[in-house]
Amino acid sequence: MTEPLSTTLTPELVALLAKERLVLLATVDETGAPNVSAISWVHAPDERRVRFAVANRSRIVENVRKNSRVALAVFAQESILSISGEARIVQETMDGVPLKLALVEVAVSEVRDVMFYGAKIAVEPRYEKTYNPQAAAKLDQQVLEAMKKA
Repeated sequence: MTEPLSTTLTPELVALLAKERLVLLATVDETGAPNVSAISWVHAPDERRVRFAVANRSRIVENVRKNSRVALAVFAQESILSISGEARIVQETMDGVPLKLALVEVAVSEVRDVMFYGAKIAVEPRYEKTYNPQAAAKLDQQVLEAMKKA
């Protein structure tokens, strides 16, 4: 079992989560089983909170309503960090965003390095948007601004 690194995010991790990146989110579904989703609209306003935006009709939102415990897996510092905590829905529909997105906030309870012993991440995973790059950039900016305002 890995020891917790911290009960808060480091300044480096807050800075890392200030921009769009691939994050894996684990929630608990209606059967009590884990459910993992890839998300990218993530923002840490400070060392104690992480916010993310997802479609307000998604399985993630339903899972958070039923069980608020979540974990976010972040590729950082040549490793994988697991950020766990209690999630709550801050906004059912975010203001200033053309899509129907919910804003979810996680109160950080612990951060763990979960990379297996004797290894490091050599190259972080990357993704590409498969739709109009200008539209994607505009939407990403709208979502980030809305997450910061809430």
